[in-house]
Amino acid sequence: MANNLRSLPSVDHILRTRAAAEMVAEYGRPLTLDAIRFVLEGLRTVVISGDTIPNRGNILDLVKERMESWLKPTLIPVINATGVILHTNLGRAPLSQDSLRAIQNLTGGYCTLEYDLDRGERGSRSLHAGTLLTRLTGAEDALVVNNNAAAVLLVLSALARHKSVIISRTQLVEIGGGFRIPDVLRQSGARLYEIGTTNRVNLQDYEQAMQEPAALVLRTHHSNFKIIGFTSEPELIDVVTMARQYGLPVVDDLGSGTLIDTARFGLEHEPTVQESLAAGADVVCFSGDKLLGGPQAGIIIGRKELLAKMKRHPLARAVRADKLCLAALAVTLLHYLKDEAERKIPIWQMIATTPEQIQARAHHWFEVVGAGQVIPGLSTVGGGSLPEETLPTFLLALDVRQPNRFLSRLRQVNPPVIARVEADRVVFDPRTVLPEQEGALLVGIQNALGVKTKV
Repeated sequence: MANNLRSLPSVDHILRTRAAAEMVAEYGRPLTLDAIRFVLEGLRTVVISGDTIPNRGNILDLVKERMESWLKPTLIPVINATGVILHTNLGRAPLSQDSLRAIQNLTGGYCTLEYDLDRGERGSRSLHAGTLLTRLTGAEDALVVNNNAAAVLLVLSALARHKSVIISRTQLVEIGGGFRIPDVLRQSGARLYEIGTTNRVNLQDYEQAMQEPAALVLRTHHSNFKIIGFTSEPELIDVVTMARQYGLPVVDDLGSGTLIDTARFGLEHEPTVQESLAAGADVVCFSGDKLLGGPQAGIIIGRKELLAKMKRHPLARAVRADKLCLAALAVTLLHYLKDEAERKIPIWQMIATTPEQIQARAHHWFEVVGAGQVIPGLSTVGGGSLPEETLPTFLLALDVRQPNRFLSRLRQVNPPVIARVEADRVVFDPRTVLPEQEGALLVGIQNALGVKTKV
């Protein structure tokens, strides 16, 4: 065994080879050394077990494979053919082309993130999206943080630490990833003052709670579930009117948040940001990467004096948005200001696409792939928005022997294709496939089927 171990090449011996020199040039010396040592250590185990030692060429191949596996990116583009528009696992809202260009313009150099060109001195990063948000919504002030969970945490930390927050038991929600409103309340240092029951709360419950010392009233929208049957909740405007009598601010956590009436597209009406402000909410929180259709962000708008407390709070720096988020968000907001959201923001393009337009795309896919069947189906909004709401669509359905294995093959093509199984068939929904990805999708399907490419 000792003799066999001596037959293994040394690290220096491998490094002196031409192939290793090429690897050093491509991957760098430190990583190449680590890979050589890793492979040789594994081969020692092979020798001890009595197996044959690979030749030097095979060893070098193993070294390169090891480095490539270490460097293989895990965050890569995919094609979403599931029909779930805001697919949380796939990054939620795709950005508009204008937003992508804005990010690209800022990544190659410096920018005015916190610099005032007129005064030639330090400025505020909250200005970039904040000015657009106040103009768009009519709010007095605005603040952008890195997501809506952070927004809620900051609001409660700045306004209600060591104080009571009145909230209905119908709104003690949990969203994806185990994010629970009661946990956020406790983390902020606020105390819960729960009112009502799991299915019913009325205005008298609020009034009774307001007679005790409290910092604010929190309303949390049921963005990812429905309560049906024997239920009741007062309207926001009635809660606000009652809170005014007791001098309490009302914070409305919309979750998804939309600036467009979803009922226009055959969906259930989702409370809009404008409606919350019109009802008198003092602070409104919502996401940037859901129904707004922008980058991941938490947006806080409302009364100037309340926002000022949040901006001064130490947590504000920890959760602030970076320049790339602000650049993409500013352009997204411009789409709304210029009344072009439905033409330029991908998620609204998808929502607004008619079944007839989708059917035409599905038939084109069928003709190119040369297999399957075009069938009616349903798309969903997803992303914790509009629970159980669907949009009529048309699907390309493939009958394959092992649907889940076929899905696995689709995930191995480049770029990976994410589809779904419905009634034992693999289905592809054109609604969520970006136009520029269509060619790659069809090639991927053909490759997975093992047929000659027609695209």
